[in-house]
Amino acid sequence: MEKRLHILLVDDHALLREGLRTVLAIHFPAASFTEAASLNEATTGLAMAPDLILLDVELPGLSGMAGLPLLQARFPQAVVLMLSSHTDDATRHAALANGAAGFISKAEPLEAIVAKLSKLVRSTQPGDQAATASAEPIQTLTPRQVEVLDLVCMGLSNKLIARRLGVSEFTVRGHVQALLALLNVSSRTEAAFAARQRGLVR
Repeated sequence: MEKRLHILLVDDHALLREGLRTVLAIHFPAASFTEAASLNEATTGLAMAPDLILLDVELPGLSGMAGLPLLQARFPQAVVLMLSSHTDDATRHAALANGAAGFISKAEPLEAIVAKLSKLVRSTQPGDQAATASAEPIQTLTPRQVEVLDLVCMGLSNKLIARRLGVSEFTVRGHVQALLALLNVSSRTEAAFAARQRGLVR
């Protein structure tokens, strides 16, 4: 029997949780949901392990950023997507560096948020074509591509990657474009997610 997708929404704002749940339920009527207002609620008393976790960066008590490793340890198979009212690069980079599969600003238009969430949800659904595609092997990456991919997953910009590796930004841009093509994705966030799903990075 096909496994049912379970989504965990962790945010201390009940209205936001309700909005996300309502929208996702429309797009994925077969999914089940659990809501939590804190990390403590998210890690205790769940009826089933989640497949996808939407985690707010700022939470009462232990923050989402600090609690991300705890959720990953508790639910190692779950994909974690960070939500934040902040739009600064530092917050985004920290979330990706800590292991989040993606980052979404709450300031984005609802349509954009829904589009990103829908894409990630589809990629976690058992039997879905996106999930099947993401599991397909790709050609062997070169050592340099592995280095670039690892730094992309840490949230570094092309400029910072170029500085770290001692190459030109143009060279890094070429490697990134090649990686997007090899992973069959269209953004750095999707590349980081796909790379972790396939075990290409730590």
